[in-house]
Amino acid sequence: MTNEHWTIEGLKWDQLAPALVNSDLLQVIKAAALVEYNAESYADYLCRIFHDDSEFQKITRQWAVEEVQHGAALGAWAEKIDPSWSLEVAMAKFRAGYVPEHFLDNSKSSVRGSRSGEMVARCMVETGTSSYYSAIGDATNEPVLKEICKHIAADEFRHYKLFYDTLNKYLEKEGLSRFGRLKIALGRIAESEDDELSYAYYAANITNDGEPYDRKTYNKAYMSRAYSYYQFKHMDRVVAMVFKACGFKPHSLPHKIATKIAWWRIALETKKIKKLAA
Repeated sequence: MTNEHWTIEGLKWDQLAPALVNSDLLQVIKAAALVEYNAESYADYLCRIFHDDSEFQKITRQWAVEEVQHGAALGAWAEKIDPSWSLEVAMAKFRAGYVPEHFLDNSKSSVRGSRSGEMVARCMVETGTSSYYSAIGDATNEPVLKEICKHIAADEFRHYKLFYDTLNKYLEKEGLSRFGRLKIALGRIAESEDDELSYAYYAANITNDGEPYDRKTYNKAYMSRAYSYYQFKHMDRVVAMVFKACGFKPHSLPHKIATKIAWWRIALETKKIKKLAA
């Protein structure tokens, strides 16, 4: 992995068009910037789990460099759109309020039960981020954000392949079944409703320190905005990538059925969240 193909300084900042940015888009980008910028914490955890795999540790550290770059690029964009906002200030608030339990101990055991299970979970994260930035990039007309999202999505697809290759390496040793992988995958997808994204939205967008954090409130606030950018083609790719990581055949009849179900669920959840927020 290298960063030679794009840099923050090389983005077309002279084409920035703040008038093309609405508040919903700005809010989700601020939240996304915090999650990406926090990658070093995840790298520390992964290197602890793969403590005797120097090759994977090297991959993980470079992955973290690129993820932090994503956060810095999104943060720089948000700061230019909203000069009153600071990535570093919001990041300090996020780190103070959100620390996963498995980041706090020194255990060398994965919370997913195995190293191959850990890689399934990582593939799910890269599936989600690659599709998310593809969706936002397709939806926005703001030139610089479109360029940033194109770069990030390409990186995330590449990261997926790296974790997928590592998954296959450990499957030979651990023998995690297809349905075992599917269980982990669905569990990790469900965690999109956990505190990370919700707290990132809160830390990035709530400047009133007296306003308490409530997971359900800020999860709805984030998800109602995030879901709105997806198109059917993005969900089709998500399901294909999930199928591949779990050992099932993409672009098959089950894949088509699963895509329609996932698309229906997103539409239903979006409608439900917007109704509750009204």
